[in-house]
Amino acid sequence: MSDIVNEAVTQLSRKIGTFDGSVKFVIEDEGCVMVDQAGVREGDEEADCTMTADAETFEGILSGDINPTAAFMSGKLKVDGDMGTAMKLGGALS
Repeated sequence: MSDIVNEAVTQLSRKIGTFDGSVKFVIEDEGCVMVDQAGVREGDEEADCTMTADAETFEGILSGDINPTAAFMSGKLKVDGDMGTAMKLGGALS
């Protein structure tokens, strides 16, 4: 597992813990992080929503330097699946 994925798991665990739904973050060229009822972990499973970004964008979202909505609108963050789940997760990250 990459250092970026490890750090993402740590930060998301602190911010979210468990989540009612399932989201997969695909960090390009690094790996995947799952967030669901079981918590936050490295994984590449089916999810209600999949968010894809490069490592720089993902790190910026986690640090609060990049607004997830702005990243989506500018094409830096791609969202596939249930947009309601994505918005709920975005609220949990704020």
